[in-house]
Amino acid sequence: MRALGPIDQAFLWLERRQQPMHVGGLMLFKIPADADANFVQDIAAQFKAVTPPVSPFNQRVEGMFWEEDEEFDLEHHFRHIALPEPGRVRELLAYVSQSHSSLLDRAKPLWECHLIEGIEGNRFALYFKMHHAVIDGVAGMRIAQKSLSSDPNHKTSVPLWAIKRDKRPKAETTALNNFAETINNLRHQASSVPKVAKELYQAIKASYEHDPDYVSVFQAPKSILNQRVSGSRRFAAQSYDLPRIKAISKKLGVTINDVVMAMCSGALRTYLLYLNALPCKPLIAMVPMSLRQDDSDGGNQITMILANLGTHLADPMARLNIIHRSVKNAKDRFSRMSPSEIMAYSALVYSISGMNLMTGIAPKLQAFNVVISNVPGPKETMYWNGAELDGFYPVSIVLDGMALNMTLTSYVDSLEFGLIACRKALPSMQRLLGYLDDALDELEQAAKLA
Repeated sequence: MRALGPIDQAFLWLERRQQPMHVGGLMLFKIPADADANFVQDIAAQFKAVTPPVSPFNQRVEGMFWEEDEEFDLEHHFRHIALPEPGRVRELLAYVSQSHSSLLDRAKPLWECHLIEGIEGNRFALYFKMHHAVIDGVAGMRIAQKSLSSDPNHKTSVPLWAIKRDKRPKAETTALNNFAETINNLRHQASSVPKVAKELYQAIKASYEHDPDYVSVFQAPKSILNQRVSGSRRFAAQSYDLPRIKAISKKLGVTINDVVMAMCSGALRTYLLYLNALPCKPLIAMVPMSLRQDDSDGGNQITMILANLGTHLADPMARLNIIHRSVKNAKDRFSRMSPSEIMAYSALVYSISGMNLMTGIAPKLQAFNVVISNVPGPKETMYWNGAELDGFYPVSIVLDGMALNMTLTSYVDSLEFGLIACRKALPSMQRLLGYLDDALDELEQAAKLA
């Protein structure tokens, strides 16, 4: 048995019927030109023949611990379906929207895999969802990549949940070792107090002195993005040209992530203007940041920064400059701390916001308006049993008080956006895909690249 970490436990506490806490991914594949007519059916048969899962796919929640499911039932986790004609991407996204709305069964390991055939363009898809208590975005990406290959001729009959990972030798567990580890953890916590206190003082000082580059947890305006959510989801996905974004980044001397957030800022501004619901104050984005320093692919090792999106400004360059400065301010602060100090600092600064998300005790207290998450993906074309990966779209989480999540991943020369929203709270959310395109055009014109 393995104890749940504090972040893992928080994701379980946050879950309610209208607030599922699983993350997922949609992988779209091209069927090889020389494949026979039963290509996808053969894959399904291979999957069903390989039953024994590996960790974390064989772990279920038991109280405050993860334990192995001794009665694992693959039929509960794996589904094989075919889209009705004409099998457009619209129908695929509708299926993912519906599937992502339902809770995972806590009595079983917390994941599902859907093999979907009948997609136009001679394609099929894998939609995978897994509870956020089990993995974070970076870990999920690593698990997904281990199931793929850069070799189009590589064949495998092993599904994602049965891929064996390298086992590292573990130190012998004894009472003395446990005592030593406890003392070491306490020592680390005690040693982090001075640095955390200093950074906390500097943050409070910056807030008090109205530093324009510092974003506090009390700065986000009230917005339609921040209302109670229903259990119904709307998923929209699209690919955008990465070389265009890199060119803007290089020309203007900002990061690729700055340009991505400026795209999101421009799209959100246009969308809220369309709904006649743009706040006078700028929207604040919560940007997850990985603290993972090893090659592990389990659990959660994340913190977050807050970024000013500058949505109150019409000028795209002015919005980009505000985003760049606010993100740099947060990253500079974290660069002065170790991962354990960052976690301690984040726990103090964001504790009120976290408690509010769990309890809803102060609905008017909004630490951020939207989540914008960027997870690095494969840099070369990937294949699965000879089928080329045609798209890789993240599917994330919305919460009460956070009705929209904008998550993206890189894949070769594309940025793959996956937008998830409460269907009831945000009408016509799919318009954001077009508005992202418009925002990219605006930034190119501002950089004199168009």
